[in-house]
Amino acid sequence: MKPVIHVLTGCTASGKTEWALRWAERRNAEIVSCDSLLFYRGMDLGTAKPTAGERARVPHHLIDICDVTERMDVTHYVTKARAAVEAIEGRGRPVLVVGGSGFYLKSFFAPVADDVAVSPALRAEVRALSGSEALARLRSLNPAGLGELDVANPRRVTRALERCLASGRTLAELAEEFARQPGPFAPWTVKLTRLEQPPEMLAQRIEQRVAAMLQAGLVAEVRQLCGAGLRDNPSAARAIGYREVIDFLDGKLPESALAAEIARNTRALVKKQRTWFRTQLPEHREVPAAELTVAGLFGA
Repeated sequence: MKPVIHVLTGCTASGKTEWALRWAERRNAEIVSCDSLLFYRGMDLGTAKPTAGERARVPHHLIDICDVTERMDVTHYVTKARAAVEAIEGRGRPVLVVGGSGFYLKSFFAPVADDVAVSPALRAEVRALSGSEALARLRSLNPAGLGELDVANPRRVTRALERCLASGRTLAELAEEFARQPGPFAPWTVKLTRLEQPPEMLAQRIEQRVAAMLQAGLVAEVRQLCGAGLRDNPSAARAIGYREVIDFLDGKLPESALAAEIARNTRALVKKQRTWFRTQLPEHREVPAAELTVAGLFGA
């Protein structure tokens, strides 16, 4: 039998942290984060990062592992997550992955990155092309068409051209090879549960979370992080809670509108998360929070 990885996901503010702690305590498990913002030291309040007290209850992994100026991607995440999973198993303890960052979450069920290596010289050559030149060259390398590639997205066109030139293969050939790859966690059985809150309850939880973040000092946290280079990391600086406070610090948003703007953007994120869960996740258990018990989190 394959070893098991338990994964608990759900929308922002759905209650994953507390249920994860309860289940992990009962099972003597360790938690591996699957949240793309918990990697960063100092991004505590705006991410609702598990507190020091919560982390004392259960060992956590992949939290506070890099500075805000460092970049993380799914390839680095998979390497670190596999190492954490293997170490936890080596201690004879269950593994619980917790989070809702889609691309990172998907790595537990499918391949998410190919092994095409692009040299710095080739990358510079492609980046020197204009958008129309890059698209024209990509079309010339793919006479059968570009499939579902979003040709209106310059970044995706550039990336596709780099991969075609580096590999000597068409996008269709690359896609076929990619589909045959085993996922990085194929040696494990993955049991997935999605925690679901009623829309009105989730909206209330979001309002309460935003108020608590601001009261606890979110503005001061963001001001300090900006001094540490937060703005140099676009993916972190544009995270909900942080981008609104940066706008406030820059005079683009009045303080009186800060809470409402963060809550509004969080609700929009939840809508996107629900769509992603519905279309991208494999078959899984969807558990209404009101019906959940610790023993029944993953079925039996």
